[in-house]
Amino acid sequence: MHNQKDIQNILVQFGTPDSVSWLDGKIEKLASDNSAKDLFMTYSLLNVKFDAVKPISFKQIDSKSRSYLSTHKANMLQVARIYLLSEVLGHDEKYYTPKVANIIQVADTSELETFLKYLILLPNPEAYKQTAVEALRTNIAIIFDAISLNNPYPAKYFNDQQWNQMFLKAAFMERDLSQIESVDERANADLTRIISDYAHERWAAGRKIDPLFWRPVSNFLNEELLNDMKTLLNSDDVLENNSGALCCYHSENDKALALLNSKPELKHKIADGQITWNTVKQQ
Repeated sequence: MHNQKDIQNILVQFGTPDSVSWLDGKIEKLASDNSAKDLFMTYSLLNVKFDAVKPISFKQIDSKSRSYLSTHKANMLQVARIYLLSEVLGHDEKYYTPKVANIIQVADTSELETFLKYLILLPNPEAYKQTAVEALRTNIAIIFDAISLNNPYPAKYFNDQQWNQMFLKAAFMERDLSQIESVDERANADLTRIISDYAHERWAAGRKIDPLFWRPVSNFLNEELLNDMKTLLNSDDVLENNSGALCCYHSENDKALALLNSKPELKHKIADGQITWNTVKQQ
């Protein structure tokens, strides 16, 4: 995904010439003369040189990095921050990696949000995995969303425990689970057990459950989860019916498919593409 030239082109296209020239000069100096102090100073001045309010109009999306920036509605300040960090890391990764980590340790909410959201665009993003995992502990929604939603980083670098923590907390914080990437690929047996336990707690308290919360369980339907599927299919809630039916339909489990056969109308709608995980909440 990383395309440094592409990010530079965005800066040139949308930034003021004076600001872009200033930043390129600073980067050139940082490349020829390693300096933590100059990096910190340059980074802190970016919000004076680049606009954080005016959005960028990505009319010609011709690369993955440009498309990613467009999806997240990146502004000039965010692009400038990522460009600076990418450039210095590209020049001397060994020297600047801990320096960038120091910047993020003292970052304000806006800076941390930018870093997490666009972390995947940096050279060697795995070097900052600890920062990404620590972001899961926050109760600040924009920070949690930056790492967990519309972000390929967790699916690529988190282990199962970290991934499961993120998915469960996203449900607990009532975030939009449809925006978590690679849910099917990262599904695992431990997560399905946690999902079932959490669902039982919600049911016992008379609370609703996001239908997308069930998506990871399809390939792990043991006896307990099959009982959960029965509960979903026989619920008075149409969304629960849909989520249970989708789990059974995609499971390749004979008992689950037999359960689904008892709801022929639901089975037909799924087979016909009327109900999918992408549309399950629209029913």
